[in-house]
Amino acid sequence: MTDFVKVTEQESHYRNLDKKPVSEILELINSEDQQVPKAVAKAIPQVEKLVVSIVDKMLAGGRLFYLGAGTSGRLGILDASEIPPTYGMPYGLVIGLIAGGEEAIQKAVENAEDSFEQGLADLEKHFVSEKDVVIGIAASGTTPYVIGALKACRSRGITTGSISCNPNSPISEHADFPIEVVVGPEFVTGSTRMKSGTAQKLVLNMISTAVMIQIGRVEDNKMVNMQLSNEKLVDRGTKMVMEELSINDYEKARELLLKWGSVKKAVDSAG
Repeated sequence: MTDFVKVTEQESHYRNLDKKPVSEILELINSEDQQVPKAVAKAIPQVEKLVVSIVDKMLAGGRLFYLGAGTSGRLGILDASEIPPTYGMPYGLVIGLIAGGEEAIQKAVENAEDSFEQGLADLEKHFVSEKDVVIGIAASGTTPYVIGALKACRSRGITTGSISCNPNSPISEHADFPIEVVVGPEFVTGSTRMKSGTAQKLVLNMISTAVMIQIGRVEDNKMVNMQLSNEKLVDRGTKMVMEELSINDYEKARELLLKWGSVKKAVDSAG
């Protein structure tokens, strides 16, 4: 696109950062960060359309894939990894993939994001199909690994979404449900792990949380299906059972929770 401008790569509004005192650096970063939720709010109608589509697919037995490179890929993996413990969903229903594979989670893998074919190859390892939804994440909106995957998915009738931080980005052309959160130039020029990364994290939080609520993994405002994987969560679950069943005996509620393995099952068993 000849008129495409990478706002994410434009020069920072601030100069001489290396000469500023720490207090001013922190205040300026915070000031910039406050612009992110405002930009996300403008994209809520786009996010809503994607969430509705994901809910329909997951209720019909489909899965959700996140696909990205660098920071974007890591954010997708982070969001996907939180779904089983938080909502008691089986592993493999929300999957995060990153250019360069597992090695790239902790360190950069040279040229990993430059292949138009590798994204689809990674998805095919999980037997992606038209029952699934694939969301490409790329702050710039130009990552070949992501664009190639989305383009191939659409040609196969697989529902696609995208999250980018530039207006009219190329990635949006290949998404059925494009989301563009334009946060402006970064505090450090081109450092998209900052405002752009924050925007992507907020949108991913919105997508996965709204989907989990819609498919019944939350009751009232509580994570009634969370995994009891540590003592903190057992304690939280015990207090939920006490509240839901009007039990004043902590040990009795705890015993009931551990017997059934989740708040929801413990409460339903006493119903």
